[in-house]
Amino acid sequence: MRQGPEIWIRGPVAVPEPPATPPTPGQPAPAPPASRQPAPAPPASRPPTPAQPYSEPPTPAQPSSEPPASEPPAPGPPRAPSPTAPRRFSWVGAHGGAGVSTLAAVYGGQDCGRGWPGPGDPSSVLLVARTHAAGLTAVHRAVAAFRHGQAPAGLDLDSVVLVADAPGRLPRPLAQRVKLLEAAVDVHRVPWVPAWRLGDTDGSPPRGTGSLVRLTGRVR
Repeated sequence: MRQGPEIWIRGPVAVPEPPATPPTPGQPAPAPPASRQPAPAPPASRPPTPAQPYSEPPTPAQPSSEPPASEPPAPGPPRAPSPTAPRRFSWVGAHGGAGVSTLAAVYGGQDCGRGWPGPGDPSSVLLVARTHAAGLTAVHRAVAAFRHGQAPAGLDLDSVVLVADAPGRLPRPLAQRVKLLEAAVDVHRVPWVPAWRLGDTDGSPPRGTGSLVRLTGRVR
């Protein structure tokens, strides 16, 4: 038998696939060839974002030409009375001839004579006495009445005012009694003033009575 000419085919020639081998019982079926596996599913696409409605940008606020409303100021503490404001006093004589009317004319205040202040008079009392023995005895008695509550209710003994009964220094016994009085209450000393004997009370308060001037607030 004669053989014909050989024929050459250019290009790859597919190799025939081997026949499928039946699976052995109890073993999983072999995976199909890679060329027969299904193509992976394409990734899920995101739903389109809905278009936002167009809005104009906010207009910047214009500065107001009106001044801002100011808050009412907080209430401050109550004002204290002025330290230079004169206080009102009632001059009370511990005995007759103590000089109450003269002191009230020079320093101001209410002249109560030898009586206690009335309902309309100042309740702060300035007790007046002369520096002689009788005067010091009377003022000691009046101060004791205040200390023991024998004075009318509502009155306040502020100070004692001792008016010189003569020019010059006090005798030693009288000066010692004045020191005892100063240990119990505030005492203001008023010197001998010759013009007062003549009724001249239009001048300034005498020298050495600065504490009494500050107490009464008298400016002349």
